[in-house]
Amino acid sequence: MTVLVTGAAGMLGQDVVAEFRSRQRQVIAKDHLNLDITNLEQVQQAIDHYQPAIVVNCAAYTDVDRAEAEPQKAYLINGLGPRNLALACQKNKAVLVQISTDYVFDGSQNRPYGVYDPANPLNVYGASKLWGENAVREILKSFYLIRTSWLFGLHGKNFVDTMLRLGQSKRDIKVVDDQFGCPTFTEDLARAAADLVATGCYGTYHITNQNYSTWFGLAESIFKKCNSSIKLVACKTKEMNRPAPRPGFSVLDPFPLKETTGCLLPGWDDALSRYLAKRGKLKL
Repeated sequence: MTVLVTGAAGMLGQDVVAEFRSRQRQVIAKDHLNLDITNLEQVQQAIDHYQPAIVVNCAAYTDVDRAEAEPQKAYLINGLGPRNLALACQKNKAVLVQISTDYVFDGSQNRPYGVYDPANPLNVYGASKLWGENAVREILKSFYLIRTSWLFGLHGKNFVDTMLRLGQSKRDIKVVDDQFGCPTFTEDLARAAADLVATGCYGTYHITNQNYSTWFGLAESIFKKCNSSIKLVACKTKEMNRPAPRPGFSVLDPFPLKETTGCLLPGWDDALSRYLAKRGKLKL
């Protein structure tokens, strides 16, 4: 079975490529330099040529704040891109795996968001990802739409990496404590996505590491595991004065992942320990 991965040079994309190759799949890895998903002709030519059974779209515009100033670019990559892939998959009878985000929700409810809860994004990034979701649903019957959140991994910039870097140069760091979400290790997400694809049970899924935290709680765990004495200062989101509004509570309910694959991802704290160990930072 041939699997084509877009955004293959990114943090998640590299882990997805590695995971499918570990399962003896033929993987075609494409990054934005050799496949522009906003160009329908390029997308169609690539899928016509390689004839993949599965297309995993890891290409995305992920700069939440910059998207407020570059909405057209965000919508091109996060909205038009998935639409183009869906059209090409429809023509070639390929299955599309589309990665989306917890930021399609507004955070107004006090329980984890299920796959059937209504989306209401607060920012351009979330709205552009929702546009892509809707395009996939309208065009295809055979698809996996995977929402995830707060990604960290070995192959790209992320919150954990930022904390480690700041910890080397600062005595104290301000971190917001009023946003709740599920930190997720990209290696675990890639493995779960590959497991899901093997089931043939199409639809929308939420895949994150288990349990949830605030950004402050995540930072506390990072520095505790690194045996660092850095001082963390809790603050509110409004104090950070960021261009893009964020949902206060965007925890995702993993139902029906367990019912479909038979398992859930490990807790985020366990995932963080494994990540830090691979980075050579774990001191516990």
